[in-house]
Amino acid sequence: MVGNREDRDRTSPARRRGQGQLESQVLAILGSATAPVAATWVQERLDGKLAYTTVITILTRLLDKQAVTRSRSGRSFLWTPVADEAGLTALRMRRLLDERDDRDAVLSSFVSALSPHDEQVLRALLRDAGPVTGGES
Repeated sequence: MVGNREDRDRTSPARRRGQGQLESQVLAILGSATAPVAATWVQERLDGKLAYTTVITILTRLLDKQAVTRSRSGRSFLWTPVADEAGLTALRMRRLLDERDDRDAVLSSFVSALSPHDEQVLRALLRDAGPVTGGES
């Protein structure tokens, strides 16, 4: 007996990696390209271990997150990264923040949970960014 679907799903490479890890791998591959690329190009660099449809799903999720862009090329699309892995994480953080009604409380909780090093980095980034204009103070 081959085994049931649940057993196969649990042991397949796509099931062992989290969605975020796959997205990061795809972004890294796109970042190594010198021009916009097709999904098959991405799939080949993932060692062909993922189905084409899975690669398209990951690319589409990245498109929804505004981490990639696509342009039509014949009957398919060419994909280009907009954000690297750090940028993708920042997009996720921004989306989570946008989903909350009390942004001040979320930001306060976030900052209070930072390590001393991360807090120093954040302070330096804010200082280097200069004054905020056109928004609330």
